[in-house]
Amino acid sequence: MRKNPRILPAWVAICGAISVGALTAMQARVNGQLGVALDDGFVAAFISFGSGFVILIVLSALFPAGRGGVRRLVDGVRAATIPWWMLLGGAAGAFAVATQGLSVGIIGVGLFTVGMVAGQTVNGLVLDRTGYGPGGVVAVTMPRVIGAAIALVAVGSVFVGDTVQGIPVWMLILPFFAGAGIAWQQATNGRLRQQVGTPLTATLVNFAGGTTFLAVAAVIDVAIVGMPEALPAEAWIYAGGALGVVYIFLSAALVQHTGVLLLGLGSVVGLLVTAVILDAIWPTASSPPLLTQIVIVAIALLSVAVAAAPWRLRRP
Repeated sequence: MRKNPRILPAWVAICGAISVGALTAMQARVNGQLGVALDDGFVAAFISFGSGFVILIVLSALFPAGRGGVRRLVDGVRAATIPWWMLLGGAAGAFAVATQGLSVGIIGVGLFTVGMVAGQTVNGLVLDRTGYGPGGVVAVTMPRVIGAAIALVAVGSVFVGDTVQGIPVWMLILPFFAGAGIAWQQATNGRLRQQVGTPLTATLVNFAGGTTFLAVAAVIDVAIVGMPEALPAEAWIYAGGALGVVYIFLSAALVQHTGVLLLGLGSVVGLLVTAVILDAIWPTASSPPLLTQIVIVAIALLSVAVAAAPWRLRRP
């Protein structure tokens, strides 16, 4: 007789977290390229989020779980059992996608990723300690603290030498806050998923809110700088929304099994490994040297191994 059939094996949850990071890096590169092609990061972010929102509307209408989740969402909002702040995960997602469109096409996935990693790691530790995630308070054991510290060492490694010379400071700062927002978004979506019973509806709410925020930002941006001259013809450049649907869905489903910190650390590995591959085959002018990125990935892998060990042993 299984003690708790709802708990995923550790290796499955960690592989899922790594997949979240890989998809995030791919989305960042696609959205960054769209931002460069349009010469407008806000319009690129709105297109990405808006396309994901359309996909989720269709999926929610097609699947019984989606329709049931929407009914529970509406009932919960009306009865005030779902608080208003639980609907704001999309704001953090919108900020992260806008940051991708504004910076990744210039600084590359690698530099964007390391800033995001720092924000996710620090805020993930805080959110677990305060019990904000859907699993409640997650013990901040010494291995978890050491794992987070090692992840920050991996981030700091990219600043050794002249890697960041000539890059605007705001492009290096924004990814940190985007990463902190993603950690909060993952925890918030996880809590909403508990209320509505399905990650599909939690993801729909995330994209509804993000699309709304980005629509306002895009309108203001277009009013100031004007419309982009033309839309790119390549179909793949619009895939960011679909990638976002998949990884936000996975995050909402996994965070109750991992806690916020471990989900963040697992996604760090996926982010960094994928960033190395993308920057190796598709570099930008400011991508870090390949050897530097390999060192960072090795350190990040160590951080996840250290942080994950006590979590695997938590359920004898």
